[in-house]
Amino acid sequence: MNYRTIRIFSLALTLTLISSCGEDFLNKEPLGELTSDTFFETPEHAVLATNAVYAHLRDWQVHVFSFIGLTDIISDDADKGSTPNDAAFLREIDEFTFDAGNTAPSSVWSGYYQGINRANVAIQNIPNVDMDAELQARLIGECKFLRAYMYFNLVRWFGDLPLITEPLSPEEFSIPRSPAADIYTFIEQDLLNAIDVLPQKSEYPASELGRATRGAAQGILAKVYLTRGNFAAAEQYAMAVINSGEYALMSNYADIFTAAGENASESIFEIQTAAFDPAVTGSQYNEVQGVRGSPNLGWGFNRPSDDLVTAFESGDPRLNATVLYPGEVLPDGSDIIVDNPDIVNERFNQKAWVPEHPGFNGNGPGNIRRLRYADLLLVAAEALNENGNTQQALTYLNQVRTRARGTRTNVLPDITETNTNALREIIWHERRVELAMEQHRWFDLVRQGRAAEVMQAVGKDNFTPGKHELLPIPQSEIDITEGALTQNPGY
Repeated sequence: MNYRTIRIFSLALTLTLISSCGEDFLNKEPLGELTSDTFFETPEHAVLATNAVYAHLRDWQVHVFSFIGLTDIISDDADKGSTPNDAAFLREIDEFTFDAGNTAPSSVWSGYYQGINRANVAIQNIPNVDMDAELQARLIGECKFLRAYMYFNLVRWFGDLPLITEPLSPEEFSIPRSPAADIYTFIEQDLLNAIDVLPQKSEYPASELGRATRGAAQGILAKVYLTRGNFAAAEQYAMAVINSGEYALMSNYADIFTAAGENASESIFEIQTAAFDPAVTGSQYNEVQGVRGSPNLGWGFNRPSDDLVTAFESGDPRLNATVLYPGEVLPDGSDIIVDNPDIVNERFNQKAWVPEHPGFNGNGPGNIRRLRYADLLLVAAEALNENGNTQQALTYLNQVRTRARGTRTNVLPDITETNTNALREIIWHERRVELAMEQHRWFDLVRQGRAAEVMQAVGKDNFTPGKHELLPIPQSEIDITEGALTQNPGY
């Protein structure tokens, strides 16, 4: 049995028992490592196993370096950033010169399957714990939501996948790929199961903010259906979130990405972090995108592209909330960004910026926003437009634009277009500028069937239609499964 296979699929139950949600959870001390011989005996064990799935979302291989490479840098929203020779594997992603040996696909493949295995272990064992039935069902629902979220990213990146639904034994490591349609069916069922048992956001105590909610499951399911072109179902689940009354747009767009915006009215699902011990609660998500050479120890990757900057309408306040330039004062007023001569056309992702990391690198305290209400409103607008209800689509589209303009009444006028095809293009553009640098753009381009057109329009001429819409299956995984895994076309 190859060590790498064991690492990817985490066959042994060895969970670092940490907490991930809310201030009280984040302040708990780790309880060490427990094996299957001494675990899943008490209700606390069930909670801790669920928390371990959340905790994995902060992992380097899940939402940090390769993640931003395969969502923003790969798209037209961003360039690699940093200095020209730093992290050559991300330059290959940016330029579409990568192959099946590139670090980025291998990293997310490993990280996401590790997280899926944590969820599988918890889902299999929590039903055997003698505990309150409602809490038990909720914890299983949370794990199913998290498993669905991880599979949703993987299937959009790789297409057909090994469908791992329970902890594997050592002889089961050579799992062939299942069709992407089967993966989507599994994701949908996990989310439907979660919707049945998860509370609404307002029903959680403040100490547990950040846990998966019914609205989060409905919102992700709406995005799954939008990706699949099932616009009726996308509308149904997006409207369920809107009509719940649980969420509202924040009045000031720039506040969303500050500490004040964490778990606020616009937050549907975000990954919780805090500046304590990075192995327990912090993340390097902010660090790798931070201002290079600044007090907050940033690395300067994920540079907002020239094309993104020009995509904003004149006077759109969202541009200044998205991009930081040399000479600007940092958002907290603590310093001025000094020009770094080693970085070409220097600029940074302001949405990922956080104040100085206390003590050391890797201790990023900024929550990672994965689904917010504006995204959901635009999902509803797109689905409604496709379903022939352009007037209601305009209502939700213009809610997003109204909030974005704030007090500047002379910018971002309401959209009045009612032609379905023209309005579709407008909604797609609004998604780009509203969600810029939030790691949604690549997935949008692929589902819209526009990846080749857009990549070639911005000079990414190495993009090959029919190939680069999917990532390569890591060659190391194909090798260790002795051919059970097959490669995507063109690699």
